Amino acid sequence: MSGEAMLYSALQNSNNMKVLVVVDMQNDFIDGSLGTKEAVAIVPAVVEKIKNWDGAIVATRDTHPEDYLNTQEGKFLPVVHCIEGTPGWEIAPAVSAALEEKEAEIIDKPTFGSTILAEMLLGEDIDEIELIGLCTDICVVSNALLLKANMPEVPMSVDSACCAGVTPEKHEAALETMRSCQIIVK
Repeated sequence: MSGEAMLYSALQNSNNMKVLVVVDMQNDFIDGSLGTKEAVAIVPAVVEKIKNWDGAIVATRDTHPEDYLNTQEGKFLPVVHCIEGTPGWEIAPAVSAALEEKEAEIIDKPTFGSTILAEMLLGEDIDEIELIGLCTDICVVSNALLLKANMPEVPMSVDSACCAGVTPEKHEAALETMRSCQIIVK
């Protein structure tokens, strides 16, 4: 079954049309090359959120080629991370198990915000979207703003207890940006 068909099926089988977007819960962002103690600390809350979610779940996976350092992003962030097929690219084991149990769709994305995610959700009869994951100030905020721009009437939220930023200060700044753009911060 294709990703869109799986998502459609999940939405149709849900009592209410809710979508949880789990952003980049990958080893490199948790305890790898770009990991932080804050990222490590949210893993149990993310797993619980996934396990208790009543609705469709879509997860993103930051995905870079081996020549990452030669890309535009690599020039600004010269830390090798999330190279496709490496252990750092993999979703953290506990998160991956919870996603698999819930039959979540996983989308590989080459940059901060996923246009594939937005296209996948656009046009669906969705009552709400909630985002969680890493990093609040880069990929979470990018995906939240991209989704909000494409679906301005769909209520959106971010669970701050299930997110971590590059630093605690950047995490808070990203949450404030999302509040300013009418995304509810829990």
